[in-house]
Order: sequence, then structure tokens, then C-alpha cells
Amino acid sequence: MNKPTNQVRYSSANDLGGLELLDAQFHNHTFSRHVHEGYCINVIESGAQRFYRSGVNHLAPQNSIVLVNADQVHDGSKAVESGWSYRAMYPTPELLSDVSLELQGAKRDAPWFPQAVVSDAFMANKLRELFSVLSQSRNTLERETLYLCTMLQLLSRHAKQAKPLLALTNEPQFVRRMREYLDEHFAENISMQSLADSAELSPFYLARLFTKTVGLPPHAYQVQRRIRKAKQLLRCNSGYKLSDVATDCGFSDQSHLNRHFKRALGVTPGIYQRNCHALNYR
Repeated sequence: MNKPTNQVRYSSANDLGGLELLDAQFHNHTFSRHVHEGYCINVIESGAQRFYRSGVNHLAPQNSIVLVNADQVHDGSKAVESGWSYRAMYPTPELLSDVSLELQGAKRDAPWFPQAVVSDAFMANKLRELFSVLSQSRNTLERETLYLCTMLQLLSRHAKQAKPLLALTNEPQFVRRMREYLDEHFAENISMQSLADSAELSPFYLARLFTKTVGLPPHAYQVQRRIRKAKQLLRCNSGYKLSDVATDCGFSDQSHLNRHFKRALGVTPGIYQRNCHALNYR
């Protein structure tokens, strides 16, 4: 008897600011700890998912809504033998800030979802309706209207304003500067010693401080930034060679890119590229 296979389909909606969408069924995939540039908002359609967020593990059963904030470290794996299926969207902070502006009537910081898993049958069905329209309808007015209304409802029911950051001491400032440097030089072969020298701290201490503050060790954070850039390149050009993407993003070769990309997204770069361009509504 054939074993069940994982099925993953990414797409993007250019009429909604490039909103990324995912329809997936996983039987045996385990996501590594990673981050997304956008929020992760998904509905569990079958099975159950176990995942890490906000320092603890969570269980998301069928019909629940999973909420992960932008740039928040998380992972994912099956919580039942059959695995899990879900539909998801990844709106950027800018997209949700625009929706929040409509809700609040004033420009505010990007919204924050305090709960990782919510049980809200009404909202789950609204999200399902939105996913269906975005996958089937080419009517821009219908798509934009339903997206805006659904996000307004989600934010009003489950989001809060992000808590103001605590006053930073000198040590977190080192971490912030280190993140900014890695963001700018993600494709370079950077040594921990050079980062530590610039901060006048020991490499071991700075690595521990970074990991505690960010939730990922420095090398894993750099890999996430490389994957983010690879996604951008793959979405923008259907003819971009994967070997060139790997080189441009700092991976040693195409297999290195494939391994990290699939661990974080559940699909190879080639399939992701084909999905985005086959189902890219304009």
C-alpha cells in the first residue's frame, strides 16, 4: 500500500499586496524553528498540529485557528498519526497595519496576537470563505472586500496592540545591531568573532545573548534571512535558476538551499517557484 504523501501548494495574490497563501496537508513533515516576514494565520482543516510559539508548545486541533506574529520563532509537526491539513495566509505587518488603521481610525503599530491557538467557529468559517474566494475568484473587488472585512473581524476579536518595548539596556542594543548587520550582510560568510569584536564582547557571551533575545542562534537567524531573500527571488522571476538563487542568497550550493528551504517551508524551492507563478493572480 502506498504511503500518504505531503501535499503543499503556495500562491500569492498581487491584488492584495502580494499576500502569500498556502494550502497544505502534511503526514510526516517536521518544520524546523523558523520565522516569517509576515504573520501566519491558518485554519486547521483536519488532524492536529503541535507547534512552538512564545516559549511554549501548543496543540491546535481541527477547526482551530493558529496565529503566529511576524518574525516570531515557531515550528510545527503532527500531533496525531494521520498528520494535519490547513489553509494559511501570511500578511505582512504593513498589510495588517493598514487594516488596523481602518479599525482604530489612527495609525498604530502593527497588531499583536497574544494567543497562539483560538477556538472560534465563526471566525474559522469566515477565514475558510476568504481562502475559497482567493483561490477561485478573479474578481478583484470581491477579493479585496472580503479580505478587508475578514481581517477587520479577526483583529477586532483576537488582536491587541503590540506591547511597548521595555527600555533597552546596552546588552540588547548589541543584539539589535547584530540583527541589523545580519539583515544587511545575510549572504556573506560572517564569523562570530568579528561580530563579537565589534561589540567588544566574547563570542560565547554574545551568541548566548543573541539566542536568548531572538529565539534563534545567530547562524540560524542568518539562514532565515537567506530563505526570505530566496522566496522573494523565486516569486519575482519564474525563470530564475535555483543554482543562481542559492549563490545570490549565500548558500553553498543548490542542495544546501533545498535542505534549509524545505525544512522551513515544507516544500522545495522549485515547487514553491512553480506554485507562485502558476497561481499568481494579477
